[in-house]
Amino acid sequence: MENLNSSVNQAASRYSAAAHQTVDKLASSAHPAVDRLAAGAHGAVDRLAEMADTTAERLSKQAEQLKAARARASASCGSYVRENPLTSLGIAAAVGFVLSRLINPR
Repeated sequence: MENLNSSVNQAASRYSAAAHQTVDKLASSAHPAVDRLAAGAHGAVDRLAEMADTTAERLSKQAEQLKAARARASASCGSYVRENPLTSLGIAAAVGFVLSRLINPR
């Protein structure tokens, strides 16, 4: 019985050592793959950040253009109303009437 226990213990030690070696080999071979994966992920994040910056710049420029267009339209409408007050009042009343019919069609 003692020989059997000793044999089992020796076999377990050998298999344990072999398993540890296998795990170490797998771990050492996985490090380069993980490093490549991490480098690729960093590159992707950098590209996404660059794209976000470019998009933000474009949106900012378009917002400025829209503000300028709104200011021009407002100035144009204001000068038309000052030059043609009765016509403007008639247009406003007609638009109000049409909108009231669209919103509440009885």
